[in-house]
Amino acid sequence: MKAAQIMNEYKGYMGQGEKPVDFDHFWDNELKKLDELSLGYELEKVEIPSKIAEFYNLYFIGVNGAKIRCQYIRPKHIQGKVPGMLMFHGYHGDSGDFTDKLSWVAEGYAVLAMDCRGQGGLSEDNTVAKGTALKGFIIRGVEEGPKKLYYRQVFLDTVQTARILMSMDEVDEQSIVAQGASQGGALSLVCAALEPRIKKVLAQYPFLSDYRKTFEFDISASAYEELHYWFRFRDPMHEREEEFFRTLEYIDLQHLAPRIKAEVKWAIGLEDGVCFPATQFAVYNKINAKKEMIVFPEYGHEYLPKLGDKVRRFFVNE
Repeated sequence: MKAAQIMNEYKGYMGQGEKPVDFDHFWDNELKKLDELSLGYELEKVEIPSKIAEFYNLYFIGVNGAKIRCQYIRPKHIQGKVPGMLMFHGYHGDSGDFTDKLSWVAEGYAVLAMDCRGQGGLSEDNTVAKGTALKGFIIRGVEEGPKKLYYRQVFLDTVQTARILMSMDEVDEQSIVAQGASQGGALSLVCAALEPRIKKVLAQYPFLSDYRKTFEFDISASAYEELHYWFRFRDPMHEREEEFFRTLEYIDLQHLAPRIKAEVKWAIGLEDGVCFPATQFAVYNKINAKKEMIVFPEYGHEYLPKLGDKVRRFFVNE
């Protein structure tokens, strides 16, 4: 009953805030700048015993000159071209162990997993911005406008990562998929929105959406706590509230959702107190491509049992 009530409450919810009038123009221009960057990369072999896979650190130079590191894992014996999988990690984390990806390599995928700049992995963050970076990256650069936002750079990193994977001789550029959870789920959707050649996305309780609605919840202990801290320490009387949220609209996933052409599988826990269900529905409801929401009524922002088995067929062609 509770699940039905929540689903009914948000089935038509389209988020708060307003898409900036120049939003698509902004991102189209940013993509043009990305076109000027090289797709060159450096591979560094990593010696891990395996009968099926080869492991590499892959480095490329992203926007603003930052050195971005990815894990690249490919099948040992490749005949012809293989499909490619992009993987993105959760907030503050990294790409995990190389061997985490072996099941996908065993299915024939070449996997490229990106470390977000300045988080737990090896990618550099050379952002120079006024204001605070206290508690997180959403607010980094917010006091200088959308071009200075940390996530503007990370969003473009996802596209460059995808294009590099597509450029590889052994990879079929027409068979690229993406997946991730939380921040990783958001970045998978962002990547598909900005790189329309991506065919499928698995997004698990994605982050980075509907910031105005998020602020209505108790966020002092959630992934969005930095919004709370920004007001406490930078704008305690909320004199710049409208300017603050208007800038964040440029990195709000709900406004990118209509650009997605990939088929989407979306996993949601209806008790999620980190990436609140309302903020997820704000994005999901704006996706016009083929999509399916997989619902876990008693689960939150945590391991979702049986999800992996349920969606396996989504990525594996028999």
